[in-house]
Formats: sequence, C-alpha cells, structure tokens
Amino acid sequence: MNALPTRVLVVEDDDVIRELIRLNLELEGFEVFTAVDGQDCLDRAAHIDPHVVTLDVMMPRVDGWTAAERLRADARTRDRPIILVTARTQDEDQRRGERIGVDAYLTKPFDPDVLVDVIRGLVDGSRE
Repeated sequence: MNALPTRVLVVEDDDVIRELIRLNLELEGFEVFTAVDGQDCLDRAAHIDPHVVTLDVMMPRVDGWTAAERLRADARTRDRPIILVTARTQDEDQRRGERIGVDAYLTKPFDPDVLVDVIRGLVDGSRE
C-alpha cells in the first residue's frame, strides 16, 4: 500500500527561497503548497490541511510569529508541526518560537537536507 505524500505548506515571501525550498521538498517526494506571507498561510492552511508548515518570520501583512500563534489557536491546525525558517538568529527569537510552541527553528542560510530531515522527523513522530 502506498502512503499518501506528506503535505508541506511553505510560507516564504522571497520568491527565490520559496522556490528553492519547494523544489528540494518535491524532489524528496513531498507534496508542496506555497504561501507568500502569513495571511496567505492562514487563508490556505485549513483548506490544504498540511502535515507540516514551514514559516519565515519576517514577512509582509502577517509575520511568522503571528501566523504561528494563529495556527496554534485554530483547532484545525493547532497540532500541525511548525518549523520557523528565518534569518533571525538571536536567542530571544528562538525563545519566542518556543513560547509560541513551534516544533523546530532553522536559521538561514540552511542546508535543504537538514530541513528534509526535520520535516521527516516531525511527521514520523506525529504519526506514531
């Protein structure tokens, strides 16, 4: 029996980075959906029902912090793993992510293989 592919919602306002992440994840067999900012993420998340959400922090309209908080507050998405993928490297930023309840924090630039490993680990852990 073939399992359905893992759905990942990639939220990134930089076109190049968003496409890089999308391409790398698709090559690894993930079904990838994209959003251009936090509001786009919130508008799409409940309909896509992603297994994992990757969120940039610094985005227009709704930033990644607020999007993560709203995903956690929504019964439809509260249990979905969230990975922050950001250029913000300060300890306080990582602590803020922990307070919100994000599952992983990757800093840019990042190794796409590490992102794949983190997603697989979170998905495998949530299905046990």
